[in-house]
Amino acid sequence: MWRLRRAAVACEVCQSLVKHSSGTKGSLPLQKLHLVSRSIYHSHHPFLKLQRPHFRTSFQQFSSLTNLPLRKLKLSPIKYGYQPHRNFWPARLAARLLKLRYLILGSAVGGGYTAKKTFDQWKDMIPDLSDYKWIVPDIVWEIDEYIDLEKIRKALPDSEDLAKLAPDFDKIVESLSLLKDFFTTGSPGETAFRATDAGSESDKPYRKVSDKEKIDQLQEELLHTQLKYQRILERLEKENKELRKLVLQKDDKGIHHRKLKKSLIDMYSEVLDVLSDYDASYNTQDHLPRVVVVGDQSAGKTSVLEMIAQARIFPRGSGEMMTRSPVKVTLSEGPHHVALFKDSSREFDLTKEEDLAALRHEIELRMRKNVKEGCTVSPETISLNVKGPGLQRMVLVDLPGVINTVTSGMAPDTKETIFSISKAYMQNPNAIILCIQDGSVDAERSIVTDLVSQMDPHGRRTIFVLTKVDLAEKNVASPSRIQQIIEGKLFPMKALGYFAVVTGKGNSSESIEAIRDYEEEFFQNSKLLKTSMLKAHQVTTRNLSLAVSDCFWKMVRESVEQQADSFKATRFNLETEWKNNYPRLRELDRNELFEKAKNEILDEVISLSQVTPKHWEEILQQSLWERVSTHVIENIYLPAAQTMNSGTFNTTVDIKLKQWTDKQLPNKAVEVAWETLEEEFSRFMTEPKGKEHDDIFDKLKEAVKEETIKRHKWNDFAEDSLRVIQHNALEDRSISDKQQWDAAIYFMEEALQARLKDTENAIENMVGPDWKKRWLYWKNRTQEQCVHNETKNELEKMLKCNEEHPAYLASDEITTVRKNLESRGVEVDPSLIKDTWHQVYRRHFLKTALNHCNLCRRGFYYYQRHFVDSELECNDVVLFWRIQRMLAITANTLRQQLTNTEVRRLEKNVKEVLEDFAEDSEKKVKLLTGKRVQLAEDLKKVREIQEKLDAFIEALHQEK
Repeated sequence: MWRLRRAAVACEVCQSLVKHSSGTKGSLPLQKLHLVSRSIYHSHHPFLKLQRPHFRTSFQQFSSLTNLPLRKLKLSPIKYGYQPHRNFWPARLAARLLKLRYLILGSAVGGGYTAKKTFDQWKDMIPDLSDYKWIVPDIVWEIDEYIDLEKIRKALPDSEDLAKLAPDFDKIVESLSLLKDFFTTGSPGETAFRATDAGSESDKPYRKVSDKEKIDQLQEELLHTQLKYQRILERLEKENKELRKLVLQKDDKGIHHRKLKKSLIDMYSEVLDVLSDYDASYNTQDHLPRVVVVGDQSAGKTSVLEMIAQARIFPRGSGEMMTRSPVKVTLSEGPHHVALFKDSSREFDLTKEEDLAALRHEIELRMRKNVKEGCTVSPETISLNVKGPGLQRMVLVDLPGVINTVTSGMAPDTKETIFSISKAYMQNPNAIILCIQDGSVDAERSIVTDLVSQMDPHGRRTIFVLTKVDLAEKNVASPSRIQQIIEGKLFPMKALGYFAVVTGKGNSSESIEAIRDYEEEFFQNSKLLKTSMLKAHQVTTRNLSLAVSDCFWKMVRESVEQQADSFKATRFNLETEWKNNYPRLRELDRNELFEKAKNEILDEVISLSQVTPKHWEEILQQSLWERVSTHVIENIYLPAAQTMNSGTFNTTVDIKLKQWTDKQLPNKAVEVAWETLEEEFSRFMTEPKGKEHDDIFDKLKEAVKEETIKRHKWNDFAEDSLRVIQHNALEDRSISDKQQWDAAIYFMEEALQARLKDTENAIENMVGPDWKKRWLYWKNRTQEQCVHNETKNELEKMLKCNEEHPAYLASDEITTVRKNLESRGVEVDPSLIKDTWHQVYRRHFLKTALNHCNLCRRGFYYYQRHFVDSELECNDVVLFWRIQRMLAITANTLRQQLTNTEVRRLEKNVKEVLEDFAEDSEKKVKLLTGKRVQLAEDLKKVREIQEKLDAFIEALHQEK
């Protein structure tokens, strides 16, 4: 407003000056006046010959060449009439002094007129920003409520007051007339000022301007005009970026459209993330657009992406392959320049170098994790979101660079794997292919161009980018070859657009700002742009980013609704199939089924705590006796029973029990307890639950059980405490009542009968079936069994003769038995006689011990008297009572450890295993399988995709 008023005041002063000056007697020649003063007479002087032609250009494209100095436009010199040079130095001195006055006056008056003219020109150049009014904060539109503009306008001086400040032109003209008459020596119509001004121009020879020079001059003016417009546009964009940053930082008080526009690309990225996990088994393929960045290795793909994202976010290496798996980068607007992964909440501040280094390290770790053993690249995608003010909204996928030769250290199938990954992304008919070509190498060495031409032969969705143009212009002898590359004449591929960019000087420590300044400086001085080999809109990564973003959103708007309709049809087919196959089951996907199985498993673990103490002790006591019974009878009871008196028997028993307790018994007891807990846990896990049992969980439960048992370890201090308890229990020999005595005898009889049965089975297997089985079941003995049978009969005769025979045969007895058998035609060796004797004597001893048990049933009275005045000695009964009591005390101790400690630790281990399985998607897929699971998975994903697509389409329509 104040500028318009100042321009108006200046115009009034201008008109007043013209009016006064036109009334003078002698009109001043226009050539003598200063350039600013000359503009006052722009339409009034009759001798004006110089008129600047109106130059108009139809400007359509902008370049991103910022900070380029605008050079003055050089016009052809204009010739005036010739005047002889006169040496009047006083006149020149006066003219110079007067010109100082005119400079001051002309600056004041002409400045207002020029400001108004410049304002009108700029107003025509500025694009219509009415559609972007929502970007400007509301306070800008309401500024008149806070600042009284009318009061400021009234405080400014009026045009009349301003005119009073101007000098009196009548007096100036009179003074000039006097000086004119004083210094004039020639004709009255000529002045010294004309001679002084025209003399310098008349000395220059007149030269006719050629058409070629005019064309060059027009091209140069066109270029500088474009640069001027571009600088204005970039200044506005910079201001717009700052305003958007402030707007995005505000709370929820902003406009709803602002939030919509901010989250639109995020909504689209979520759709792509869900689609990446979708198994397209129902012929519904992912045809949603994304920008696929492909190129030869070290062609500059990563550098172009970083320039678009305005941050050095990718790992870098000198010549080696750094991109080993696809990286999906979602660019969106935000108040701060940050990056975050899809599966993480950590934000990396891209304005801080330490966060940038951490981000690059994290991307490298994720790539290594995706690459399986024995491979070099992986098809698994890393999803990364980059937000910042002024970023173009789009989704880009950086693919591994295409290679021609597999080098050492790479897997043999690396080349084929990279080709298959690239084809999988480029086969999408709506994918935008950003083909990156290294301009510093020969075009004939390019591999990716052939691949792109196969995927998009008509070039309807390909954008060609030539990188390292600075090196290309420096090294390539013929600049026209670069033009041929840009225009696609050297390649079989076609493209929508061709761009040339510079991505730095090759220094990995360069900042994005430094690279951008270097790129702009290069194209400012590049012959490619000056000679029109390249257009202004074809250079710089900024113009490339704008073009790719426009193409991306155009493709999205054209294809997203068609994709939504395809998924609607797929959803209908899946729902119909589910109703026909599983009408009474709820649609539970794999994660929901896992949660259901998890709850069942935890309930079954809790049920372990509900087992009664009596049940625990019975199981533990029985299991422990089964584990140690062989050792008790074979290594403790039988050797002690071979002694001749009770003192030796008790001494032998005490020694062997002490050794057993110190070395083996506690460890055996802990093993028995752990196996008992495992058996009970397995029983609860695998026990059918009736109609509610779902066999789809069986594999998962079995895996959880095995992993839990593998991780569970008994308390290390349990053996030490158990050893003391068992040692004290075995030292006690005092049987308190008849009931315990009878229980010990019963326990001893059961143990001996079990051993006798095992011994008889061993003898039967040794000698073969008896006569009854041979007659009834038609079974015969083998030759070896016949020999064993003859040996057994001979040994039994020996035992009948001496029932008190010791446990071992003497050598002469072995010889006697062998000779007796040889006399009957049976050839035997001493080892066979010993083996047979072991089983025969064992059976004889066990039968004798059982008979002794019957005699000891009435021996409790003698036990209380310590067997004084009695031939009956029942020390073996006392031994089995000690063993039985130790088993009971051990079972009780183990039961307490189980219920108080181990069951809870087992439950904790089960929860840890379930948590690990929940995070391992591959294990869940392996353990929860079947048609029902896969159908529910597909149905859930299709519904999610459709819902997200519908929400995105609605938001897209609202944005329009």
